[in-house]
Amino acid sequence: MNETIARVIVVEDEPQIRRFVCDSLRREGCAALEAATARQGLDELARGKADLVILDLGLPDMNGIEFIRDMRSWSTVPILILSARSAERDKIAALDTGADDYLCKPFGVGELLARVRALLRRHWQAGEAGPLHRFGDVEVDLSRRIVSRGSVEIHLTQIEYRLLAVMLANSGKVLTHRYLIREVWGPGHSEQGHYLRIYVGRLRQKLEMDPTQPQHILTETGVGYRFQS
Repeated sequence: MNETIARVIVVEDEPQIRRFVCDSLRREGCAALEAATARQGLDELARGKADLVILDLGLPDMNGIEFIRDMRSWSTVPILILSARSAERDKIAALDTGADDYLCKPFGVGELLARVRALLRRHWQAGEAGPLHRFGDVEVDLSRRIVSRGSVEIHLTQIEYRLLAVMLANSGKVLTHRYLIREVWGPGHSEQGHYLRIYVGRLRQKLEMDPTQPQHILTETGVGYRFQS
């Protein structure tokens, strides 16, 4: 596959399938890490560098869509869905939330490994930013959901945190009002434009040295916002 040993986390509650997938990955030369629950998978991902997550949607402790949404707030590691759910709406929901590929059960091991190789190639070419961000005197640890200035933790509401995470994940990019509203509040909330301005203002109050002259959360007039580290 590659001289680099890929670390793949397999999040699957069915022991036989989990072992089968992990054994197949190990024969391919990957380091396969097993997780029987969503929480174990997220903890494993936060604990160390991973190159790919293979995820079942039907987990005992968390819906797979919630797993993707949580993970995507702080990690760009590719996600391959491996699920018995074959309905188009399930595939669309997973891919729109942030999954990179979708393979239905039952599956062939050859196709599984081919999809794994394709996702790893793209991941290694793009690189992984990591969950720790620093700008000014602020540090954001997305894996632990902690925002701090020096030794003082800064409290963010759920919406404020989600907005910041989306901006950090797209650092340097101009993000339209529509994109931010969809990512933070969800589809069908186009009327939340005035709330977006309010929450951007709150983030500036909490994170900028001078909220009236922001250095990091910048306004792109008539378009949206851009985060500059």
